Amino acid sequence: MKTFMDENFVLQTETAQQLYHNHAAKMPIYDYHCHLPPEQVAEDKQFDNIGEVWLGGDHYKWRAMRTNGVSEDYCTGKETSWRDKFRKWAETVPNTLRNPLYHWTHLELRRYFGIDTLLNPETAEEIFEECTAKLRTPEYSARNLMRSMNVKLVCTTDDPIDSLEYHKQIAADGFEIKVLPTFRPDKAANLSDPAAYKNYVEALSAASGRTINSFGSLVEAVDNRHAYFHSVGCRLSDHGIQYVPDAEVSAAELDAIFQKVMAGNAVSQADADAFLFTFLQEVGKMNHSRGWTQQYHVGVFRNNNSRLFKALGPDTGFDSIADFRQGPGLIKLLDRLDSSNQLAKSILYNINPSDNELMATMIGNYQDGSFPGKMQFGSGWWFLDQKDGMEKQMNSLSVLGLLSRFVGMLTDSRSFLSYPRHEYFRRILCNLLGNDVENGEIPADMELLGSMVENICYNNAVEYFGIEL
Repeated sequence: MKTFMDENFVLQTETAQQLYHNHAAKMPIYDYHCHLPPEQVAEDKQFDNIGEVWLGGDHYKWRAMRTNGVSEDYCTGKETSWRDKFRKWAETVPNTLRNPLYHWTHLELRRYFGIDTLLNPETAEEIFEECTAKLRTPEYSARNLMRSMNVKLVCTTDDPIDSLEYHKQIAADGFEIKVLPTFRPDKAANLSDPAAYKNYVEALSAASGRTINSFGSLVEAVDNRHAYFHSVGCRLSDHGIQYVPDAEVSAAELDAIFQKVMAGNAVSQADADAFLFTFLQEVGKMNHSRGWTQQYHVGVFRNNNSRLFKALGPDTGFDSIADFRQGPGLIKLLDRLDSSNQLAKSILYNINPSDNELMATMIGNYQDGSFPGKMQFGSGWWFLDQKDGMEKQMNSLSVLGLLSRFVGMLTDSRSFLSYPRHEYFRRILCNLLGNDVENGEIPADMELLGSMVENICYNNAVEYFGIEL
């Protein structure tokens, strides 16, 4: 029987162990998609306690706690102390066995705090005190947490109307870890709430200095902000959408849809889809013109609990895997951009595992020889960024594309303690390759395999995104 989470955790073969310890473990972290608050990096935030840094905004943990019978007061409650919230999380942890939260929790305790003790109700107080004491020292500030994990770059997720003042401050401070914005223009094409959309357009108009009174002027305003983001170092866009629509209308109809929403009237789903498709096409052209990479995160049913959405807002743990048909719209968008020679480097992420083979074959349609792995099948995302999900994603990519050109893992997290997710991914990658060697399915060429592992863990992303470090 193996010891829980020893140095060869997840690594089932000698080959896997060599690949991880001699190659993967030493590679820096290139976290090209996350949701870290740039303000906290700029101010080099000192967290008060482990409850704050672990439970403040982590909807993964909130979902588990609710499932374990924990009251909402201990998840998102404003009046409950962090210590009491932590105790409820400690009560939940033993019940997360076989959930990635169990692994993540104990990896984070070990890598950041040197704590091997398992978290449970009996150990909660001791662990809270030890972690909190360390977090209150300068060595555990936000920037030092990043340094301790050998992070070289992070790309946050930012709205076009954001000032990016904190990114500028971080750069001006001379912080050696690159913290760059990512352009996330979802709100500019989300017509589901006319009142909210009108307010957003007004804010976008103010940020861009452009009068927005038509679809064309909306695109001009977005392009103005796109150029501004570029000037601050941004080289990626991101789109979090349910699906890429397979619909379009004339320019006149687009203007009519825009005017209708701005007047406070709801539009049909068909009109909203056509609006979004053309918007995605226009932003795709911007991405190509400035040499950016574009990311498409598709397939989520968001905010399914209407009662708690009204009380708590979005990103609070009430989303699920969706079963939309993803192929037709993606083909139309990518083919339209490719046909005009305006298809930027692209990463496709799905949240429904049934779409793995679709995505892995979709990227092959638009590889054009201009850059190795120009089109990418993104790493296991959200509900799939766990052992089973990552293995399935890499297996699909391996048999239908080139795993060796994969740009690897990202945290997709709001927490400064999430970097061990890269270690988790790397161990799983090395284990997959090690098993293949042991089964005689790939050669035991450690130079070839070691180089492949190092590339997937770090080098491929550095080359792919082309951001100077």
